[in-house]
Amino acid sequence: MSSAFAEKNLDSPRLLAEMLLAHTLGCDRMRLYMDADRPANEDERARLRAMVSRALRHEPVQYLISEAWFFSMPFFVDRRVLVPRPSTETIVETVIQTARAIDGPLRIADICTGSGCISVALAKHLRNTTIDATDISDDALTVAALNAERHAVTPAIRFHQGDLLEPLPDSPGYDFLVSNPPYIPDHEWDSVEPNVKDHEPERALRAGPDGLDLIRPLLDRAPDHLAAGGMLLIEIASCNSERVLDLAKSDARLAEPLILNDFEGLPRVLQARRA
Repeated sequence: MSSAFAEKNLDSPRLLAEMLLAHTLGCDRMRLYMDADRPANEDERARLRAMVSRALRHEPVQYLISEAWFFSMPFFVDRRVLVPRPSTETIVETVIQTARAIDGPLRIADICTGSGCISVALAKHLRNTTIDATDISDDALTVAALNAERHAVTPAIRFHQGDLLEPLPDSPGYDFLVSNPPYIPDHEWDSVEPNVKDHEPERALRAGPDGLDLIRPLLDRAPDHLAAGGMLLIEIASCNSERVLDLAKSDARLAEPLILNDFEGLPRVLQARRA
């Protein structure tokens, strides 16, 4: 199975194979190694063959099993939301590390929350935190709410439907404003892998000719929602890292702008503080 996935150039073919097999057998991946000699029955083999066939046609395995892992946590996902990716964990790691130096309650805004992976991971790892999470898609917010309930952090997160920062409540500034918005530029769309382009919600991926259709308004409005010294973190396309950094540097309301690398060493996250 993993060799067939590798031939189709699917990412992490062995992991995908383990995910499908564990789902079919109704166990976690560790159990696959503990019960390596357990034979599959005919019904299990038939269901596995059907899912492998769909995966080989580039349907995301995470959608097939309705689950994706992010920050070592399982999340429910389907076609209403993007599949969470390790590159986005850079935002979560940075917030958690920075928050250690902050006394008192934390206020966080998560823009374009999608599956809610950022908000839920932060609420799970940070105490005394209130998060306002926004998304333009009611469907995405439904999924995010399910994930908040799954990880028992519903009281810490308030979900708001609307465009970017518009639905944020009028209240004192946030300690952190984070976002993983759509950012794929039109000129890169044809080269996007088919498991993404043909199955994940296009509205959550594409962002105009230069990929900055949502990042520009985020940069324009975010500083006014941050407390003094509050941190802004936005995931971006690596091809736009220099342009986004220049935009941040040109705004006197933002201080110490820099680009953070993701786990692959790619420049993928803008970090700045409210001056």
